Amino acid sequence: MYEGIVQDLIDELGKLPGIGPKSAQRIAFHLLDAEEESARRLAEVLMKVKETARFCEVCGNVSAEDLCRICADPRRTDEVICVVEESKDIVAIERIREFKGRYHVLGGAIDPIGGVGPNDLRISELMRRLASNETQEIILALDPNIEGEATSAYLSRMLAPMELTVTRLASGLPVGGDLDYADEMTLGRAFLGRRAV
Repeated sequence: MYEGIVQDLIDELGKLPGIGPKSAQRIAFHLLDAEEESARRLAEVLMKVKETARFCEVCGNVSAEDLCRICADPRRTDEVICVVEESKDIVAIERIREFKGRYHVLGGAIDPIGGVGPNDLRISELMRRLASNETQEIILALDPNIEGEATSAYLSRMLAPMELTVTRLASGLPVGGDLDYADEMTLGRAFLGRRAV
């Protein structure tokens, strides 16, 4: 334990996702060693992002304007909506340059232990978007974990009465992976998702 403000900085950095105690300590000491101007720029950018960043009125993606660049793009189709948990998931999908539809960001996944229920997510906003009847397919691109599975099951039940095709991203073995390193859930998914050759 360090004294005063240094420990406060380590504690605050440790609250960031993916940052453990050792990483928080390394970042804190990096900031202490950095030039004052560098630390000031970081602080200004942090404050500016909190003041100016907003979320797209349509899909919930992080945006600088009322509409994100994807929702504002007339070349995108409204026939397919890809449902994701977070904005960072959109970035991952966009890297493959295959998807030409629109997105919908839920803002998380159903997690009863963490106190997140369906009403805490942007599900009602999705249902309002679907009322236009332009959408023909919903792709559920949620994380392959317990929370993602629960959210996918919930959405599938909600969407069942609508005349929509509801699909889920395939999951299974990674390219270049060895069978003996695959866990049971991944291998089971690979078997369930098998297709004709």
